[in-house]
Amino acid sequence: MANIAIIGSGITGVTTAYELMSRGHSVTVFERNRYASMDASFGNGGQLSVSNAEVWTNWSTILKGMKWLLRKDAPFLVNLSPSWHRYSWLAEFLLQTRNYEVNTEATVRLALASRKRLFAIAKTESIDFHHEKRGILHFYRNKAGLDNARNVNQILSKGGLNREEVSPDDIRRIEPALSGPLSGGFYTQSDSTGDSHMFSRNLMRVCAEKGVAFRYRTEVTKVNTQHGKPEVHWTSQDSETTEREAFDALVVCAGIASRDIAHQLGDRINIHPVKGYSLTVHLRDKASRDAAPWVSLLDENTKIVGSRLGEDRYRVAGTAEINNSNLDIRADRIRPLLRWVEECHPDIDTSQATPWAGLRPMTPSMMP
Repeated sequence: MANIAIIGSGITGVTTAYELMSRGHSVTVFERNRYASMDASFGNGGQLSVSNAEVWTNWSTILKGMKWLLRKDAPFLVNLSPSWHRYSWLAEFLLQTRNYEVNTEATVRLALASRKRLFAIAKTESIDFHHEKRGILHFYRNKAGLDNARNVNQILSKGGLNREEVSPDDIRRIEPALSGPLSGGFYTQSDSTGDSHMFSRNLMRVCAEKGVAFRYRTEVTKVNTQHGKPEVHWTSQDSETTEREAFDALVVCAGIASRDIAHQLGDRINIHPVKGYSLTVHLRDKASRDAAPWVSLLDENTKIVGSRLGEDRYRVAGTAEINNSNLDIRADRIRPLLRWVEECHPDIDTSQATPWAGLRPMTPSMMP
């Protein structure tokens, strides 16, 4: 049995703790926040979507991004202010276009395996996370987008995913709550939705009951190796003293902070924060609940997703910023999400909606 440290308790850190604990290891999780899953795992789009496994390193996405550079409300935004890290990351991102198909296929296979394992954990441990197995519907507003989707679908199929092309009439039958013009789409019945934060928090409780030690409000100040073993130095927010402990192994699941931690151990992990926004619409009245869809949606024109999280919440997420590491919530980035809800679901009352922003750790290849 090994004594293993994990830095970070988002969904990756908590599931890693569960897997190691299940194999008989002693596990300690360090988390700077007061609770688990409070950063990138907190308010994401809620989709368990193998159907969204296409990596971004293709020229069509890059050309769209260049066209959107001057639009503050663009789905994809890049901050071009001088930054060696950002420029070098973008250069590697462009070089990864040659691996677009290979990486997309690999992502599909990984997503299929991950989805299967997540379902198994939820069933074994009776984890409630507002899981809805109603599929995910990708829809397109114009023929050009649909034609491109057919090409992407061939790559996804090579990776092992089955998707069904659907007509506008099929789309309205699958999800009557969707309004607006349609050209067609793809429906992935095997995909589903769920609350990542809720899953992580409930699995954390299972891990704690089975012996995993969670050290919250703990800032890891340094990592190094001593006699061939990783050593973690940390400071608790409840005290001013710095403590340290050697472990047999260390797993870094610290989101965008993973790059700096890995650097201290001599590893190069080129991670850049990609900022995303979401809006949680609280469905307070029956008319809104009836008007909100249960099938999860992905609008390929705007790159916005919508997921029903239980009876009274509708999560809408989208936009990506390659920017700095701040969590400021910009009104011009939230406004398109609100407008999308009003256009696609005009009978939903959007007067009570909570905005959120999170920083996703991303490698230039988009591979983990």
